[in-house]
Amino acid sequence: MQVIETRLLYYFLTVARERNITNAARTLHITQPTLSRQMALLEEEVGAKLFIRDSRPLSLTDEGLLFRRRAEEILELLEKAQAEIRIHEEQIEGIISVGCGEIVSVKLLTEMMAEFSRKYPRVKFDVYTANADQIKHRMDNGLTDIGLLLEPVDMERYEYIRLPIKERWAAVMPSGVPLARHEYVTAKELADIPVIMPSRQKVHDEVASWFGNYYEKLSIIGATNFSTNSALMVQAGMGYALIIEGGLPFLEDSNVCMRPLYPELTATSVLAWKREQPFGAAVRRFLEYAKCFLGMQKA
Repeated sequence: MQVIETRLLYYFLTVARERNITNAARTLHITQPTLSRQMALLEEEVGAKLFIRDSRPLSLTDEGLLFRRRAEEILELLEKAQAEIRIHEEQIEGIISVGCGEIVSVKLLTEMMAEFSRKYPRVKFDVYTANADQIKHRMDNGLTDIGLLLEPVDMERYEYIRLPIKERWAAVMPSGVPLARHEYVTAKELADIPVIMPSRQKVHDEVASWFGNYYEKLSIIGATNFSTNSALMVQAGMGYALIIEGGLPFLEDSNVCMRPLYPELTATSVLAWKREQPFGAAVRRFLEYAKCFLGMQKA
């Protein structure tokens, strides 16, 4: 099995970003022929063509696109490992990588992070926003330490703490429509309106179950995994979006509004981390702190 040097991965990502061998060579401070030979060597070691060389600008093959994603993950993981190794246990410093969605529970998470930062000012947080499936993928690959995940979610491979906060589903709509004058909206009222659903399958299924028999009558015109994008689609007149209320906390000056679903549809969230995963001192200390903090919240 060939061992690919990290230098080649860095060269490859520079070429992929610049989409031009000459420009990439200039950025890397090496000659163009040298970089071309290095990329040919990389393709030989990988066993696949990574570039479509007759395209202008230079583009990646399907194999190249996949390799780019993996190369980015490898270099990110290497950088993270090097940072953790530099941590001195007694000083508690380093970077804690946190993944979370756009939900109400993020407020509680940020309160924990702020208090922890005051106690350990040399610890930094790197926050990545995505849905639960994407965050789990990053945790499985060692790129994210701790995830705040909206349920339902498969927790077989994770330790977790369920947060004492109820996430409530709502419909986002233009502020001037008749339904905006209602206190809440029902499945029947949404059945004849184009709707934008959540894209994550487990969550989609939960919302579909809430609609009951009206689900078959729905006009689903799209799906998103971020509430902000959902609101922009509503603003553009595409339809009404179904989201978790915490995803759009600031609507005072917006031309869209949010109304809760009735009967009420709620969800919970969990703070999770990979079972039997070795962590650096900063992450271990934060998990200890989180367990204590959330234990007091439940009391």
